[in-house]
Amino acid sequence: MDDAFEIVNYAKLRGIHVMAEVDVPGHAESWGIGYPDLWPSPSCREPLDVSKNFTFDLISGILADIRKIFPFELFHLGGDEVHTDCWNSTPHVKQWLQDHNFTGKDAYKYFVLRAQEIAISFNWTPVNWEETFNSFAANLNPKTVVHNWLGSGVCPKAVAKGFKCIYSNQGFWYLDHLDVPWDSVYYADPIEGITDASEKKLVLGGEVCMWAETADPSNVLQTIWPRAAAAAERLWSDVATLSSTYSTVLPRLENFRCQLTRRGVEAAPVRNTYARTAPSGPGSCYKQ
Repeated sequence: MDDAFEIVNYAKLRGIHVMAEVDVPGHAESWGIGYPDLWPSPSCREPLDVSKNFTFDLISGILADIRKIFPFELFHLGGDEVHTDCWNSTPHVKQWLQDHNFTGKDAYKYFVLRAQEIAISFNWTPVNWEETFNSFAANLNPKTVVHNWLGSGVCPKAVAKGFKCIYSNQGFWYLDHLDVPWDSVYYADPIEGITDASEKKLVLGGEVCMWAETADPSNVLQTIWPRAAAAAERLWSDVATLSSTYSTVLPRLENFRCQLTRRGVEAAPVRNTYARTAPSGPGSCYKQ
């Protein structure tokens, strides 16, 4: 998916916070439609060309414009799913790598750190997907917020090193994973594995992610709701007050689903085995 620019909502304590995301150097193929020089070659369209100053000049210009619109503390720079093979197969980029004694991984690190410097120059705190932490944690700017998505155990490792973290474990909080039931969403714990009180404070919150590979206006709302509400209660409630009883939570979530449908939000039945599948039969919105 080409998600070069996104607006990201994440829940922090009991509020919603917004940040923009410009995902580089991967997931930015579309930029080359307007600026073909960003592509290493016509057959290698991402990651963006790491060898050209023009690439970073353009990122700087884009961030300067976005800064006028988003006056928030955090800015997401992406950095996920960067496959550098085509850098090594593009002659001028390969030569640049050799001149700098870089491997593809070295160049990936160089790109991420240079993009971070640009964001920081605009008085932003950089956010990056966890691959950057997994690959070169020691080199990341200490201000970096690590965005977990690949699985469990990343936030504990990140906060132990002094980084802040946002939780989006794809096993529970990726809404395009249609086989994840509401209770798995509800009981996922952003601070799992973190026992130190000061480290728990470094987990800023979490984000449920709705990617658009298999969604459009005809089905996006029933894919998001009501499972996103289950994550919201997890994020907006103190752990001590979270209900641990399935039978207590379920009626409340079903009631919320009914409220959504009455307001025209096409929320899926709570008990669906798969998100956005049809109800098992006619009847009350509470029990479908």
